[in-house]
Amino acid sequence: MRAFQWFVAGLFFLAAVHANPKEENKPMNVKKITPVLLVKEIEPILPFWIDRLGFAKTIEVPEGNKLAFVSLQKGAVEVMYQTYASVEKDAPPQMAADARRGPTYLYLEVDNFDAVLAAMKDAKLVMPVRTAFYGMKEFGVQDPGGHFITFAQPVAAAQH
Repeated sequence: MRAFQWFVAGLFFLAAVHANPKEENKPMNVKKITPVLLVKEIEPILPFWIDRLGFAKTIEVPEGNKLAFVSLQKGAVEVMYQTYASVEKDAPPQMAADARRGPTYLYLEVDNFDAVLAAMKDAKLVMPVRTAFYGMKEFGVQDPGGHFITFAQPVAAAQH
Protein backbone atom coordinates (compact mmCIF):
# COMPACT_ATOMS: atom_id res chain seq x y z
CA MET A 1 0.00 0.00 0.00
CA ARG A 2 2.81 2.41 0.88
CA ALA A 3 4.40 2.05 -2.59
CA PHE A 4 1.05 2.89 -4.19
CA GLN A 5 0.76 6.05 -2.05
CA TRP A 6 4.24 7.17 -3.15
CA PHE A 7 3.28 6.44 -6.74
CA VAL A 8 0.11 8.54 -6.49
CA ALA A 9 1.99 11.34 -4.71
CA GLY A 10 4.58 11.24 -7.50
CA LEU A 11 1.85 11.50 -10.14
CA PHE A 12 0.36 14.55 -8.39
CA PHE A 13 3.82 16.13 -8.19
CA LEU A 14 4.47 15.55 -11.90
CA ALA A 15 1.02 16.87 -12.79
CA ALA A 16 1.67 20.02 -10.76
CA VAL A 17 5.09 20.57 -12.34
CA HIS A 18 3.74 20.11 -15.86
CA ALA A 19 0.43 21.88 -15.33
CA ASN A 20 1.60 25.01 -17.09
CA PRO A 21 3.98 24.04 -19.88
CA LYS A 22 4.00 27.61 -21.24
CA GLU A 23 5.70 28.81 -18.06
CA GLU A 24 8.30 26.09 -18.41
CA ASN A 25 9.11 26.94 -22.03
CA LYS A 26 9.32 30.70 -21.68
CA PRO A 27 12.13 31.99 -23.88
CA MET A 28 15.11 33.57 -22.20
CA ASN A 29 16.31 36.65 -24.09
CA VAL A 30 19.65 38.30 -23.63
CA LYS A 31 19.00 42.03 -23.63
CA LYS A 32 22.59 43.23 -23.71
CA ILE A 33 26.15 41.96 -23.53
CA THR A 34 29.01 44.14 -22.38
CA PRO A 35 32.63 43.03 -22.40
CA VAL A 36 34.73 43.86 -19.34
CA LEU A 37 38.38 44.01 -20.34
CA LEU A 38 41.01 43.74 -17.66
CA VAL A 39 44.14 45.88 -17.76
CA LYS A 40 47.02 47.06 -15.63
CA GLU A 41 45.99 50.72 -16.02
CA ILE A 42 42.87 52.35 -17.43
CA GLU A 43 44.19 55.82 -18.20
CA PRO A 44 46.16 54.80 -21.35
CA ILE A 45 42.97 53.19 -22.75
CA LEU A 46 40.80 56.30 -22.63
CA PRO A 47 42.17 58.16 -25.70
CA PHE A 48 41.77 54.98 -27.77
CA TRP A 49 38.00 54.82 -27.15
CA ILE A 50 37.17 58.49 -26.51
CA ASP A 51 39.38 60.38 -28.96
CA ARG A 52 39.63 57.82 -31.76
CA LEU A 53 36.19 56.19 -31.66
CA GLY A 54 34.00 58.86 -30.06
CA PHE A 55 32.89 56.93 -26.99
CA ALA A 56 31.91 58.76 -23.80
CA LYS A 57 32.87 57.85 -20.25
CA THR A 58 29.59 56.97 -18.50
CA ILE A 59 30.92 55.49 -15.25
CA GLU A 60 34.26 55.78 -13.53
CA VAL A 61 35.37 54.35 -10.23
CA PRO A 62 38.52 55.92 -8.82
CA GLU A 63 40.96 54.17 -6.56
CA GLY A 64 43.45 56.62 -5.12
CA ASN A 65 44.70 58.87 -7.90
CA LYS A 66 43.94 56.28 -10.64
CA LEU A 67 40.84 54.67 -12.08
CA ALA A 68 39.88 51.15 -11.00
CA PHE A 69 36.94 50.82 -13.41
CA VAL A 70 35.43 52.69 -16.34
CA SER A 71 32.44 52.22 -18.61
CA LEU A 72 32.55 53.70 -22.10
CA GLN A 73 29.51 54.00 -24.34
CA LYS A 74 28.56 55.15 -27.83
CA GLY A 75 24.91 54.68 -28.69
CA ALA A 76 23.88 51.18 -27.63
CA VAL A 77 27.48 49.90 -27.65
CA GLU A 78 29.29 49.67 -24.34
CA VAL A 79 32.69 48.41 -23.22
CA MET A 80 34.07 48.34 -19.70
CA TYR A 81 37.63 48.23 -18.38
CA GLN A 82 38.70 47.19 -14.91
CA THR A 83 42.18 47.02 -13.42
CA TYR A 84 43.72 43.74 -12.34
CA ALA A 85 44.24 45.23 -8.87
CA SER A 86 40.53 46.02 -8.58
CA VAL A 87 39.55 42.50 -9.65
CA GLU A 88 42.00 41.01 -7.16
CA LYS A 89 40.27 42.93 -4.36
CA ASP A 90 36.73 41.98 -5.39
CA ALA A 91 36.80 38.56 -7.06
CA PRO A 92 37.37 35.08 -5.66
CA PRO A 93 41.10 34.13 -5.76
CA GLN A 94 40.87 31.73 -8.72
CA MET A 95 38.89 34.21 -10.81
CA ALA A 96 41.41 36.96 -10.04
CA ALA A 97 44.33 34.67 -10.95
CA ASP A 98 42.70 33.66 -14.24
CA ALA A 99 42.12 37.32 -15.14
CA ARG A 100 45.79 37.78 -16.02
CA ARG A 101 46.02 34.85 -18.41
CA GLY A 102 45.73 36.71 -21.67
CA PRO A 103 44.12 39.30 -23.87
CA THR A 104 40.54 39.44 -25.05
CA TYR A 105 39.50 39.56 -28.69
CA LEU A 106 36.68 41.88 -29.74
CA TYR A 107 35.02 41.90 -33.16
CA LEU A 108 33.26 45.18 -33.93
CA GLU A 109 31.08 45.65 -36.99
CA VAL A 110 31.20 49.27 -38.14
CA ASP A 111 29.29 51.32 -40.69
CA ASN A 112 32.21 53.45 -41.97
CA PHE A 113 35.27 51.29 -42.40
CA ASP A 114 37.43 54.04 -43.90
CA ALA A 115 36.70 56.44 -41.02
CA VAL A 116 37.67 53.81 -38.44
CA LEU A 117 40.80 52.91 -40.41
CA ALA A 118 41.79 56.60 -40.47
CA ALA A 119 41.12 56.91 -36.72
CA MET A 120 43.42 53.93 -36.11
CA LYS A 121 46.21 55.11 -38.46
CA ASP A 122 48.88 55.12 -35.74
CA ALA A 123 47.47 52.34 -33.56
CA LYS A 124 49.36 49.04 -33.33
CA LEU A 125 48.14 47.19 -36.42
CA VAL A 126 48.07 43.42 -35.82
CA MET A 127 46.03 42.37 -38.87
CA PRO A 128 46.26 44.27 -42.14
CA VAL A 129 43.17 45.20 -44.13
CA ARG A 130 41.70 42.14 -45.79
CA THR A 131 38.44 40.87 -47.20
CA ALA A 132 37.49 37.61 -45.54
CA PHE A 133 35.72 34.74 -47.30
CA TYR A 134 32.59 35.50 -45.25
CA GLY A 135 32.18 38.89 -46.92
CA MET A 136 33.68 41.22 -44.33
CA LYS A 137 36.38 43.80 -44.96
CA GLU A 138 38.37 43.94 -41.75
CA PHE A 139 41.56 44.90 -39.95
CA GLY A 140 42.82 44.44 -36.42
CA VAL A 141 44.63 46.57 -33.87
CA GLN A 142 45.89 46.07 -30.36
CA ASP A 143 44.62 48.55 -27.78
CA PRO A 144 47.01 50.09 -25.23
CA GLY A 145 45.95 47.44 -22.70
CA GLY A 146 46.99 44.57 -24.99
CA HIS A 147 43.53 43.46 -26.17
CA PHE A 148 42.92 42.68 -29.84
CA ILE A 149 40.15 44.53 -31.66
CA THR A 150 39.01 43.69 -35.17
CA PHE A 151 36.91 46.24 -37.04
CA ALA A 152 34.78 44.94 -39.89
CA GLN A 153 32.21 46.06 -42.46
CA PRO A 154 30.21 43.88 -44.84
CA VAL A 155 31.33 44.18 -48.47
CA ALA A 156 29.59 41.26 -50.14
CA ALA A 157 27.36 38.32 -49.51
CA ALA A 158 29.14 35.54 -47.64
CA GLN A 159 30.69 32.84 -49.85
CA HIS A 160 30.10 29.24 -48.79
